[in-house]
Amino acid sequence: MLSLLVVFVGIQISEAFTAKEAATMSELTISSLAFGHNGNIPAKNTCDGQDVNPSLTIRNVPPGAKSLALIVDDPDAPAGTWVHWVLWNVAPDTSDIKEGSVPKGAIQGINDFRKHAYGGPCPPSGTHRYFFKLYALDSLLNLGPNSRKAELEKAMQGHIISQAEIIGLYKRK
Repeated sequence: MLSLLVVFVGIQISEAFTAKEAATMSELTISSLAFGHNGNIPAKNTCDGQDVNPSLTIRNVPPGAKSLALIVDDPDAPAGTWVHWVLWNVAPDTSDIKEGSVPKGAIQGINDFRKHAYGGPCPPSGTHRYFFKLYALDSLLNLGPNSRKAELEKAMQGHIISQAEIIGLYKRK
């Protein structure tokens, strides 16, 4: 009876490790060919260059995701967090957001430059951090294109399946 219990417990533990390994291997990720995590964002993707969004790579979107959302902001701005890009209803099968483009069907909200577009880093002084925050959602969002970050965050409440981020740095010369 005791040996049967040991075998049963052994199977339970083995299955738990396998599940944990699978979860680790399938976590939502966002990365960029333009810069690494905590790396410098190229001038091309800032107000000192062409001011186009960097290429972004998305991997391991959870199976239940119906859409993706992206928020890019700078918490180091002098007047408080500055929003550079808000994007939602990105198709969950999107694996790349190409430089200077918006995925087909996605909606861009209003950033703090008062534009429906990506607004690149343009810090007034020092090195700032730019958080590219990706969210996998269990639904499409019913938001109009004049929505801002606050409305997007409110609409996402209770719908976030997974999230990931990459941080880029920029200092003007």
